[in-house]
Amino acid sequence: MSKKEIKKVVLAYSGGLDTSIIIPWLKENYNNCEVIAVSGDVGQGTELDGLEEKAIKTGASKLYIEDLKKEFVEDYIFPTLKAGAVYEGEYLLGTSFARPIIAKRIVEIAKKEGADAICHGCTGKGNDQVRFELTIKAFAPEMTIIAPWRIWELKSREDEIDYAEKHNVPLKINRETNYSKDKNIWHLSHEGLDLEDPANEPQYNKPGFLEMSASPEMAPDKPEYITIGFEKGVPVSLNGEKLPAVELLEKCNEIGGRNGIGLVDLVENRLVGMKSRGVYETPGGTILYRAHKVLETLCLDRDKAHYKELIASRYAELVYYGQWFTPLREALDAFVDKTQETVTGEVKLKLYKGNIINAGTTSPNSLYDAEVATFDEDNVYNQKDSEGFINLFGLPISVKARLKEKREGK
Repeated sequence: MSKKEIKKVVLAYSGGLDTSIIIPWLKENYNNCEVIAVSGDVGQGTELDGLEEKAIKTGASKLYIEDLKKEFVEDYIFPTLKAGAVYEGEYLLGTSFARPIIAKRIVEIAKKEGADAICHGCTGKGNDQVRFELTIKAFAPEMTIIAPWRIWELKSREDEIDYAEKHNVPLKINRETNYSKDKNIWHLSHEGLDLEDPANEPQYNKPGFLEMSASPEMAPDKPEYITIGFEKGVPVSLNGEKLPAVELLEKCNEIGGRNGIGLVDLVENRLVGMKSRGVYETPGGTILYRAHKVLETLCLDRDKAHYKELIASRYAELVYYGQWFTPLREALDAFVDKTQETVTGEVKLKLYKGNIINAGTTSPNSLYDAEVATFDEDNVYNQKDSEGFINLFGLPISVKARLKEKREGK
């Protein structure tokens, strides 16, 4: 579709630097087209305050603010948690799985509004462009996509700030604190400025840097205990109280945050091929991942647990690469759900200055048999049986060694 044919554009709008200037940019470059802004509320909190006034003032005809928090936690976060998916061993995928749910809702609104195009503010260097556009392709494959960062004359965030100032676009940032941040109910990410050099230590104790967590040094000197209850792999209770998913995560964030839990400084491999350094705050998510993994050690047999580790790695890649709406992810979910049928119980953890320490686990489906595992005398395990087992298990090793000796003439 040519520029002249585009009369109405739906914009993925956060109110941040990129999307704030995109509204006037679209109107300048697409014949004063109508711009409809859409913000998906996935737990940004106060970042949504005043957003409608700002969007209208900068040229949007209207703003949708869609409350997606419950669906986000139950249908995106918890399936990923059940899978145990962690990208490159550390990243709990906070930005990654927020994009598909937002993009899906944007497509629905674009169809409802009869839009000619969907626009996003993702850079041409990042992962989010892929996540947004693969979701758009899954639900509106013929939709025109506008990605200003890939075509406009602005080359840096400094250029963007200049553009905003010239067009009287209000910003909540300045040139000195211009970190690129992404926040939702699961995490907060920090990129840019001094973090672009991996040699620089993150300024955890600098006022205003951390928002969800305290630095471990500033956390309380006394440990705090927390108990998470699960049903079929899904967190359902906190300290014995049954809670809805969103409230449970929010409380875990509060508890984990004050104890300095969930800070990660990571150089990761982006999908587009480059390495990127980011600092992540994921206090509640880190607690839930640990508790879930601990409970699985009781409830999953060895072969299932080991194979699930392979699935977890692939699942994490799918989420990170923006391939949420794919047959493979659905198939992996079916496998994961089967493994979680017995993952029910409670996990007690001790939180202390950024550390999570196991403090006891119980499950009605536990496979741990103290009578078998004990170092004391028992009547259920015949230790003599292990000799024959080792002989058979090691038979290939013995055969190879004997044949080698024979060939060498020994």
